[in-house]
Amino acid sequence: MMLGAQLVKAQDWPNLGHYQAANEKLKHDSTGHVKVVFMGDSITDFWIGNDSTFFSSNSYVDRGISGQTTGQMLLRFRQDVIELKPKEVVILAGINDIAENNGPEKMENIFGNIVSMAQLAKANNIQVVISSVLPAFAFPWRPAINPAPKISELNTLLKNYAAENGIIYLDYFTAMADSRPGLPAELSKDGVHPNLAGYKIMEPLAEKAIHEALERK
Repeated sequence: MMLGAQLVKAQDWPNLGHYQAANEKLKHDSTGHVKVVFMGDSITDFWIGNDSTFFSSNSYVDRGISGQTTGQMLLRFRQDVIELKPKEVVILAGINDIAENNGPEKMENIFGNIVSMAQLAKANNIQVVISSVLPAFAFPWRPAINPAPKISELNTLLKNYAAENGIIYLDYFTAMADSRPGLPAELSKDGVHPNLAGYKIMEPLAEKAIHEALERK
């Protein structure tokens, strides 16, 4: 990474500038409204590029940023979710924490960041859908890490928290994991990020969870 890029990252670690202009445009668009914000990392970020119609035809807003950890998402949650005043937020986070993108993290802190996002949403009358972390057998950019046990641990924590707090848990993992457990080649080129076929599995699951959350309002 060039020194200039490092300086920019240090000055805006959560990348608040990434969606700033798009958020302002949405907030001042009197003809439309935001139904659901999808908050996440590269898996959410790449989703709209693979199937933009899923978002545009449903009044869904994609607020994924590639490479981000839960701590970065938490810092931009007010700007990129709350201030857009959606009916719901779908949170998909944690894989980059497990990959140690910003260094090693305790599981309790990864989980706590996701819980904090859920609590912020609920405090602002936004219904919450908490997604499972997707399966991953290995990280191409962190080959020394064995992600499967930590993914399982985090998903168990998230599922239990959702059940205890009246929140919809969106289980992508069960529908997408192979026997390793990982993301199979037909659903991903790199074993971490879904391809279009992977997103086509995720979309009806997300739709079902969104409708269930709306019914609870």
